[in-house]
Amino acid sequence: MLGPVILAASRSDKMRRFVSAAPGTKQVVARFIAGESVDQVVPIIVDAADRGLEVTLDVVGEDITTVEQSHDARDAYLALIDRLKDLGLGTKAEMSVKLSMFGQALEDGHELALANVRPVVEAAAAIGTTVTLDAEDHTTLDSMFAIHDELRKDFPQTGCVIQAYLFRTEADARRLAGNGSRVRIVKGAYKEPAEVAYQDKAEIDKAYVRILRILMEGEGYPMIGSHDPRLIAIAQELARRAGRKLDEYEFQMLYGIRSDEHLRLAAEGHRMRVYTAYGTDWYGYFMRRLAEKPANLLFFGRSILTKG
Repeated sequence: MLGPVILAASRSDKMRRFVSAAPGTKQVVARFIAGESVDQVVPIIVDAADRGLEVTLDVVGEDITTVEQSHDARDAYLALIDRLKDLGLGTKAEMSVKLSMFGQALEDGHELALANVRPVVEAAAAIGTTVTLDAEDHTTLDSMFAIHDELRKDFPQTGCVIQAYLFRTEADARRLAGNGSRVRIVKGAYKEPAEVAYQDKAEIDKAYVRILRILMEGEGYPMIGSHDPRLIAIAQELARRAGRKLDEYEFQMLYGIRSDEHLRLAAEGHRMRVYTAYGTDWYGYFMRRLAEKPANLLFFGRSILTKG
């Protein structure tokens, strides 16, 4: 099982240095990371909108160690929002944030992360868009959900992410499936112990379907984060059974993965949002993409061997 090994490597400074220096890394990273700056990602946002797609933007770099870095993260999102305002894209482009990037793991991190993310959510609302709080490892989730609840008091459109592989998630989904909620369901991409998470792919898929049914039968707005053709088909059937219209849920997929499927779903009338990451501190995000699918790792390995 390579996935857990790669996820462990995502926390290794030694592996970070090795991967960053590898001759083929830049080529592979470009497949998953849209650019290093706002200027580089703007044409991608515009092109997606022209193709009938929406985006959610993630400024990568959750591994921070100082309060100053958490403020830099906040300011990076505020700068992004200023550019989105200039583009006039409105709800075509929202933002995804990891609270670790906003200082959640630092001393008094819960309060710090809330203080940093609130102005971002407020600025997003001012231009007609919103923010989704990404889920990270299970130790951070109580804090994330508490911040989500607090933000929704003033910005009810604020979304959050739940992960199907965690045992707790069915209960979380029932709590979150109320009127006005926005919930993205994903399988999960962190190394979690067997005490808190399913380890078998088949069990994770079954949990995903159970949780998706809860969301579809609820009163909120489900966001289906998956590239799995079977789960996508099941989501469509569950939406049909729940009597949902095409604009009452959406699909989300990662930038650089199954791009043809993005366009196919949009052509069928579905809302299709592309999770688009950019920035210079790409290592943790990149390693999780490798861990999710062995083909990504093989692609990376071939690139290293054929360069230099």
